[in-house]
Amino acid sequence: MAARISVLLVSLLLVTSAMADERDAATIVKDAIDHWRGLSSDTVMTMVIHRPDWERSMTMRGWTKGDDRSLVRVLEPRKDRGNGTLTDDNSMWSYSPKVNRVIKIPSSMMGQSWMGSDFSNKDVARADDIVDQYDHSILSSEEVDGITVYEIEAIPHEEAAVVWGREVLSIRDDHVVLTHKFYDQDGELVKTLTSLEIAEMGGRVIAKRQRMSKVETPDEWTEIQVVSVDYEVELKDSLFTLSNLRNPRE
Repeated sequence: MAARISVLLVSLLLVTSAMADERDAATIVKDAIDHWRGLSSDTVMTMVIHRPDWERSMTMRGWTKGDDRSLVRVLEPRKDRGNGTLTDDNSMWSYSPKVNRVIKIPSSMMGQSWMGSDFSNKDVARADDIVDQYDHSILSSEEVDGITVYEIEAIPHEEAAVVWGREVLSIRDDHVVLTHKFYDQDGELVKTLTSLEIAEMGGRVIAKRQRMSKVETPDEWTEIQVVSVDYEVELKDSLFTLSNLRNPRE
């Protein structure tokens, strides 16, 4: 009888430990997302798209509010000024002043390139799918320069409508994401988001410069660098509307 109780206790401890690990891993991922965007944010950034025979850059301003609203608008170069992307919950729209038309991005196009970059529409939307539709586990942890870095694997639920077979993130215990790797359904690495520069901005430590690169085309990449950022700013709901996307008032 005592042996049976001991086995039962060990089993319960193992299950409890696994559940705690999953909760901790999911919390680490969610905290990193929340740390990056804050309750609200107002950011100026540059984006450089590099190809072997050409390179172009643009300056953008982006706003976020809560978990599901964001707006990104191109400031420079002049020929692209006014191009914008709006996300609200699970919906996404783009606007081009040249054609004066707002286009809703269907779910089938969320994996396609955003503004010709190596970031997808889904990357820019920064939806919480990786929190809500994935199971998480800590693969390892190590101390790097006195900071704990967690390697976390995120595997989508069977019914989740997502592109990736799994994602692996390296996240510091101060919530900064060092790398974010995306694997296809066959387990092959497709692309990696790497933090190249980390700095204190807007009162918190963030990844100031990040590069997205694909395995098949290593000489092609896109970098986004934060120029300035303010967190926990007062933003009107009217900022995140189709009307404001087409006719900016902010």
